[in-house]
Amino acid sequence: QVQLVESGGGLVQAGGSLRLSCAASVRTFSSYAVGWFRQAPGKDRDFVAAISRSGGNSYYADSVKGRFTISRDSAGNTVYLEMNSLKPEDTAVYYCAADSRWALTTSQYNYNYWGRGTQVTVSS
Repeated sequence: QVQLVESGGGLVQAGGSLRLSCAASVRTFSSYAVGWFRQAPGKDRDFVAAISRSGGNSYYADSVKGRFTISRDSAGNTVYLEMNSLKPEDTAVYYCAADSRWALTTSQYNYNYWGRGTQVTVSS
């Protein structure tokens, strides 16, 4: 079993920044592809960003490209999502997901392990 814990959410004004963290219970977390997804009330869960298990590749949804950055720490046990120039439409519960079966995937259906989520609220 892999436990994932997200942190760093909160309430910010439009144009502000937040950095989310995803910490894993496994020491081999650097060998897992990791993705961030978000779900707003009444909406589907959407892909936000993903990073490869090697850390060499990343992919972003068009809605966040140029504003968000996904990264791994030097030890490889934490994945971050730095969010800049936040907009009210970014308001959602943000989830971290991980899986060791693929190098990188943007599909929520390919991830076996999920955190409980962290709330991000952006006021206008």
